[in-house]
Amino acid sequence: MEFDALFYLVIAFSGVLMVWKGIKIVPQQSAWIVEKLGKFDRKLEPGLNFLIPFIERVAYRHSLKEFAFEVQEQPAITRYNVTLMIDGILYMRVIDPVQASYGVNDPVYAVTQLAQTTMRSEIGKLALDQCFEEREQLNSNIVNSINQASQTWGIQCMRYEIKNITPPTTVLKAMELQMAAERQKRAEILQSEGQRQSKINIAEADKQQVVLESEGAMTDQVNRARGEAEALREVAKANAESILLVANAIEQTGGEKAVAMKIAEQYVSAFEKLAKSSTTLLLPANTGDAASMVAQALAVFGQIRGGTSTMETISPWQKPQA
Repeated sequence: MEFDALFYLVIAFSGVLMVWKGIKIVPQQSAWIVEKLGKFDRKLEPGLNFLIPFIERVAYRHSLKEFAFEVQEQPAITRYNVTLMIDGILYMRVIDPVQASYGVNDPVYAVTQLAQTTMRSEIGKLALDQCFEEREQLNSNIVNSINQASQTWGIQCMRYEIKNITPPTTVLKAMELQMAAERQKRAEILQSEGQRQSKINIAEADKQQVVLESEGAMTDQVNRARGEAEALREVAKANAESILLVANAIEQTGGEKAVAMKIAEQYVSAFEKLAKSSTTLLLPANTGDAASMVAQALAVFGQIRGGTSTMETISPWQKPQA
C-alpha cells in the first residue's frame, strides 16, 4: 500500500510539473518563437500561453523595444587618405521576430558589423572637412545602407549617431593652425571693414556739414538781401512821402517863406558845424553879416526853384535857346 501511494504521488507530481512546464507567460513588448519537434510552429503573443510539454518548446525570445548598441572605435580613411578614428551608437529594434530568429545567426552582431563597414565606406567618399561638417548627412546615409541590407534579418535601424571623430595628432595641429589663421583673417577683415566704414561715415558727415553750412549761408544772404531790399523800399517810400508833403506844403500860402526860413537856418548851421570840425576854412568875405548870408541862401533857393520851373518846360531832346 505504501508503494502504491508513493507511485501515485510521483505520477501526480509529474503531471503537475508537466502542466506547469506547459504554461508560459509572455511579457509585454516581447515575442517568443515556439518550435514543435524542432520546426517553427508559432509566435507567442504577450500574456498567458500553453505549450505541449516535450513536444513544443520556446526556441527564441526577442524584445520588441528599441535598444542602443555601442559601435566600437575603428579607423576610417577619408578620400584624401587621412586616417580617422570613429565610434558611434546604433539604435535598432526587432520588427519581425521570425526573420530575426531564422534569417541570421546573431542579428545584433551582424548589424553592428554592417554599421562599421558602411561607416568606413561613407567616410571614404568625403574629405576631412566634410566629415566634420556633414555629420547629419553621414548618419542618414549609414542608416539607409543598413536598412537596405538588413531587410531579411527582421531588424530595423532607427538611427545612427557618430560620437567622436578623432584625427591624427599632426592633422589636429594643422587644423588648429588653420583655425587660428582663419580667425586672424576674420579679425583683420572686420577691423578693416570697421575702419572703412568709419572713414565713410566721417566723409559723409563732413559732406553733410558743408552742404548744411552752404545752405545756411545762402539762406542768410537771401534773407539779408530781402531785408535790405525791403528797407530800401521803405526808405524810398518814406522819402517820396516826405517830398510829396513838402511839395504840398510849399504850394500852400506862406509855404515859400517857410522854406526860405528853413534854408537860411540850415545854411547858418552848416557854417557852424564846419567851424567845429576843421581848422582850415574858406569863408566868404561877408561872414559877419548874417542878413547877407540869409539873403544869399534865399537867392540860391530862388535860382533852384526858377531853374526847376524852366527845366520842366524844356524837352530833354531839344537844346535850350539863348
